[in-house]
Amino acid sequence: MLVQTDKKDKIAVITVNRPDALNAMNFDVISELTRAITLAVADSDIGVIVLTGAGKKAFVAGADIKVMQKFDKEGAKEFGKLGHTLASAIENSPKPVIAAVNGFALGGGCEIALACHIRIASDNAVFGQPEVKLGLIPGWGGTQRLPRIVGKGIAAELIITGRNIDAEDAYRIGLVSQVVPLDSLIHSAKKIAHLILKNGPNAIASSLDQVNLSAGSSLEEGLEREVQAFADLFETDETREGLKAFVEKRPPEFR
Repeated sequence: MLVQTDKKDKIAVITVNRPDALNAMNFDVISELTRAITLAVADSDIGVIVLTGAGKKAFVAGADIKVMQKFDKEGAKEFGKLGHTLASAIENSPKPVIAAVNGFALGGGCEIALACHIRIASDNAVFGQPEVKLGLIPGWGGTQRLPRIVGKGIAAELIITGRNIDAEDAYRIGLVSQVVPLDSLIHSAKKIAHLILKNGPNAIASSLDQVNLSAGSSLEEGLEREVQAFADLFETDETREGLKAFVEKRPPEFR
């Protein structure tokens, strides 16, 4: 299997399993990964998704260049749109997706990580958008998501130089929220997941939705949408339970 899913304690760990090719993305891997994400989102027993790569060398080292070499304009557009579909499935998931980046996250691999809601990196992680070195630009959302995460200036530099950065630099610019030893990467991701699982799933989904929408609207529009979403939650059993549990000084029973 090119993509494996391990489910335990309401956490799905989805692993791109092509280590002999540094987990590079081809049509089959994209299809399997999109399906795995979709199934995890639909699974009522899953609350958080962790995305990682098999082996110690790579999260996803990028797209399979041997496949890309055969593209004409239409083939390239189809491949780009499939990447967009995958990234959108991750970004628009109502369940948090944590990228546990182990090793290379280059090109499409970096773009997949950018679509995740939270990114943590092992100390051997390497990030980059090296497409310009091939006479290309990022085609899976890198030109759009990277500036929103690290700022326009830093994003422009990384994209037009094509240079790689290590985990510490990624942390410094805000691309990742934690850097941890490789052997504790999945444990660290699950630790975050368990913190998330203590919270209301509707509130989590609504929060992610508002954060995603903030990039495409004015502050005034965002605030109006936020207050409406805030108010809507007061009609849910989840919010009533959360408030009641706080007053009664007990843990809420959300799940």
